This record gives sequence, C-alpha cells and structure tokens, in this order.
Amino acid sequence: MNEELKAVVETAAPEQAAAEAPAPAETVAQEPEAAAETQAEAQEPVESMADYAKELEASYKAFDERHFEQVSEEEGPEAEKWAELRQMMEDKTVIKVKIKEAVKAGVTAYVDEIQAFIPASQISTQYVEKLEDWVGKHIEVVPITVDSQKKRLVLSGRVVQKEREAAEKAAKMAAIKAGSVLEGEVESLKDYGAFVKLDAGVTGLLHVSQISRQRIKHPGVVLKEGQRITVKVLNVNENKISLSMRALEAEEETQEEAVFDYKESGQATTGLGALLKGIKL
Repeated sequence: MNEELKAVVETAAPEQAAAEAPAPAETVAQEPEAAAETQAEAQEPVESMADYAKELEASYKAFDERHFEQVSEEEGPEAEKWAELRQMMEDKTVIKVKIKEAVKAGVTAYVDEIQAFIPASQISTQYVEKLEDWVGKHIEVVPITVDSQKKRLVLSGRVVQKEREAAEKAAKMAAIKAGSVLEGEVESLKDYGAFVKLDAGVTGLLHVSQISRQRIKHPGVVLKEGQRITVKVLNVNENKISLSMRALEAEEETQEEAVFDYKESGQATTGLGALLKGIKL
C-alpha cells in the first residue's frame, strides 16, 4: 500500500473503529418487526476504511503517475493553494468542478488550476459504465486526499451525493406520522414481511403479522411485488417505518358494525312510530 494511503487509513482508523464497534447487547427481546428490520440491515454491505483504501490504491496503480509531478511543499509556488485544499478537506467543503478528461480508473478535473483525480467509484453513488460520458460535465465534490509533496489531489462526488440523499431521506421521514394512511408499492418480499415503497418517497416494513387478520406463513400468500396497497403507519422510530394492513381491516370492520347497528336502531324506531300513529287516546 502507498505511504499516503497508509496515512489515510491510520488517521481514520480510530474513528472508523469507534463507528463500527458493536453496540452492547440488549437485555430486552426485540419485537418481530424490529428483529426483521435488524436482519434486513445486516444484509446490507457496509463500507469500511479498508475497502476505501483498497479502492484508492487500485485507482492509484491504474492512474498514470506522470499526471502528478513531484514538488516540494516549501519550495512550490502553490503552497498556499494546497494549504487551502487541506482546510477544505477538513471542513468537507463542497466545490463544483468540470470534468476535463477520462483516464484509467477515473477522470480528471481542476481546482484552482491544480489537477485532481476522481476515481470511477467516487464519481457518483450510481455505477459509472462509461467514463467518457462524464467528460465536460460539472459535478459537486469534496477533497478526500490532499498530498502537496506528491501534488496529489483526489476528489469525491460520491460523498457529496450520499450526504445529500441522507438529508433528503431524513426530511421525508420527518413528514411521516404514526396513524397516517398512505399508499405505496410492494418493493420486495421476505420471509418476515414485505418492504413497501411509499408514495412519500421512503420505504417501510410491513411485517408478516400485520398483513392480514388471518394468520399467514409468508407474505406471498397475499401480496406480490409491484402490487399497489394501502397501509397504516404504526410507528416511526430511528428512521424505520412500521406499516400495517391488518389495522385497516380492523377499522373497516368496526365501521361496518357501527353502520349496521345504526340501521337496526333506525328501523326499530320507525316501526314503533308507525304503530303509535294510529292509536287515539
């Protein structure tokens, strides 16, 4: 591994270790819905600092080192610019750049006349199939590697997009309230329930026990992927949404019983009035 990559890993390792440290075991058993969500989250890949370093190392090897001229930070006329770039990296300052050309394993751009490299994996949160398609485009990035001695500047648009997507999701989640009745589409089926993409733009879990008042073993008995359904929000907790169809069934039955009782009462009253109408006192 390159020396600059070792420095990146050593600097970020304590914070990464703290972030990835397992939480203390809970003494209270999880609810079925919570257990299902935990299982679903466990299946999602987690980006570690080791993966991040491997990506950069592979990009560096593929990228022609001649793009970066050796220069001393003290003697170079651009020392002040590099100092500003280091500060921008620490502050996670978002800057807008224009992609100049496609090279091996990524693309290049310029920040204040300093050439920068953007690895293919750091251009976007989406898979980049053709690097040439990005030439001439403007994207927002943050510096993730600033090495003035080797004149190495690496940028990431992926980091910016991930933070923006997280903020948008948080805003949408905040608009979802318990008790709301919403519509959505069944996104996927699991043994423990169905994930429903709500029209509000977020996804919630419809646990198998909340699909029907009748006991079912698998969501596929009632639902299928792509199906439009109406659900009630049971709970919103820590960016997790618990949904229910069963609750709506119960409410509908209660309303039907109330209407039926009202009609019976009305008929009884009308009948008594008709009987008394013909009696003279």
